[in-house]
Amino acid sequence: MTERPSGPFRLGDRVQLTGPKGRLHTITLREGGELHTHHGVLKHEQLVGQPDGSVVANSSGHEYLALRPLLRDFVMSMPRGAAIVYPKDAAQIIAEADVFPGAVVVEAGVGSGALSLWLLRAMGAEGRLISFERRPEFADVAQANVETYLGETPAHWSVVVGDLVESLPDAVAPASVDRVVLDMLAPWECVDVVADALTPGGVVLCYVATATQLSRVAEYLRGTGLFTEPEASETMVRGWHVEGLAVRPDHRMVAHTGFLISARRLAPGAVPPEVKRRASKTSYGDEDVELWTPGAVGDRQITDKNLRKRVREAQRAAEGARQAAQGSEDPRGE
Repeated sequence: MTERPSGPFRLGDRVQLTGPKGRLHTITLREGGELHTHHGVLKHEQLVGQPDGSVVANSSGHEYLALRPLLRDFVMSMPRGAAIVYPKDAAQIIAEADVFPGAVVVEAGVGSGALSLWLLRAMGAEGRLISFERRPEFADVAQANVETYLGETPAHWSVVVGDLVESLPDAVAPASVDRVVLDMLAPWECVDVVADALTPGGVVLCYVATATQLSRVAEYLRGTGLFTEPEASETMVRGWHVEGLAVRPDHRMVAHTGFLISARRLAPGAVPPEVKRRASKTSYGDEDVELWTPGAVGDRQITDKNLRKRVREAQRAAEGARQAAQGSEDPRGE
């Protein structure tokens, strides 16, 4: 992968510029490139060779702080087909699923590619990521976003357009997958085929939006008898304002975005110890199922016209990154 997180700026690098009044501009450095704003013109060549964290002035004397965008910056601003997995949840997914260098990971669905980028970074070039997505338009956006950030499509990443239940047995051998991450409306529909693909001790982790989905996944995992007792959580991040003695929580916070629920695959024939629980409702009727429909859980329905626009935006960004990388005489700076 061509991601370069440090060193002097080079042609092909993405740079995040913070200008007057905190306005952000993200550019890809190109030969002869310029950033035009109503504050003046900033030539890309002014940044080439400068260290990360430099301050440069444009033609009108307005100063810009230049930094390479962090991965969290990129995923929050990239073109979206489907809603993204927020950085706070992606970090927890990496930790709770224990994604390690060299891991074989299955992801469904791919959405806009945000989680794919985090997984690819965590597993390294030694690993393998197989991402499943039912909608080809979402797959196009995700692939373009990943290529835009990394400068290329990683050789150890493959995207399968199709249903996980139907496609997974053909994509991987039984008991060969280390981790499975399911970000979909009804992950319980995929648990059986996931169980066949996971190696003993492997982790399945589901990202769901509502408490009713969370309950359904937990009961299904328990009912298979193939997994350890599922563990559920949610992650909330609250920023703080710190200026002298004025120290207080921010008025706004990234609160509930989704639940994480995970379990580990038992060895074939293993019977987990019985867990005593209080009696509770474990069956589901039509009225319960209705609560899991896309509209009820707040699933944003993007129009076909808007989706085609997002695909074009993502593909233009990827093409720009490719051209900038090809135009650099020595992208490694050697």
